[in-house]
Amino acid sequence: MARGNGVNGKVVLITGAARGIGAGLAERLAARGAKVALLGLEAEEQQKVADRIGASAHAWEADVTDWDALERATAGVVEHFGGIDVVIANAGIATTGFVRSVDKAAFEKVIEVDLLGVWRTFRTTLPHVIERKGYLLAISSLAAITHAPGMANYAAAKAGVEAFSNSLRAEVAHLGVKVGVAHPTWIRTDLVESADAHPVFGKLRGGMPGLLGKTYPLDVALDCLEAGILKRARTIHVPRWVGALKLIRAFLPPIIELGSRFQVPAADKAALEDIKARGAYEASVTGHAGRAATRNN
Repeated sequence: MARGNGVNGKVVLITGAARGIGAGLAERLAARGAKVALLGLEAEEQQKVADRIGASAHAWEADVTDWDALERATAGVVEHFGGIDVVIANAGIATTGFVRSVDKAAFEKVIEVDLLGVWRTFRTTLPHVIERKGYLLAISSLAAITHAPGMANYAAAKAGVEAFSNSLRAEVAHLGVKVGVAHPTWIRTDLVESADAHPVFGKLRGGMPGLLGKTYPLDVALDCLEAGILKRARTIHVPRWVGALKLIRAFLPPIIELGSRFQVPAADKAALEDIKARGAYEASVTGHAGRAATRNN
């Protein structure tokens, strides 16, 4: 894939494509001539994205935690488009809550979707990507580098995605497959807006200092990700300063712990009160995708 119009005629499979980053990338890559396969749980929203794009897009309802559903959808993509060149493992959810009080099922679902969902997506599609010497991109997060309170499961999952991608890259290089990992910071999406609206954890995030707490427009993420996909980048930082944090990541935990001393005690008390008032599930789940992923728990 060369820089420029390097996805023209390529088949790009995107998970979590109903809204936000997934939908935005589908529209941008389709505009460059890609054929886009949209996979996710929110079937109606996903179909709207496909309808906006037109004939070069097709949607499949699939849960990235369900092997059978992923295999059926992948087979459908191959039958419909003839193969798969690029896979973007974007499906992800988040919860809000501290380890001692967060809803247990919701907490574990984040790890299942955000980490195991990447592994299952890549494992299922990899034979087809190998056949075309293509590209795999996993969407990790700034949270893989900065481990904030109230985000233990999300940070663990996204750090796992980074480590998984690094190992996989070395495993498939000789097969002509490139592997990338992206680290977006806070991007104006349904997931982030829902977290910001939380009565307890929205305030906690609002107290993050400087760039660590800044929320960027969706187009900032799409610009960086689109450019990285076109050149099959091994790392994509959204924005570029996120990459600099990797150089000092060993120093970040004690800095975060120091800052948390002034905020967490009150937030911990407020979280328990919120759970008492609304129940653990309502106090924990954020975003449309999060509700779709946990509705059967």
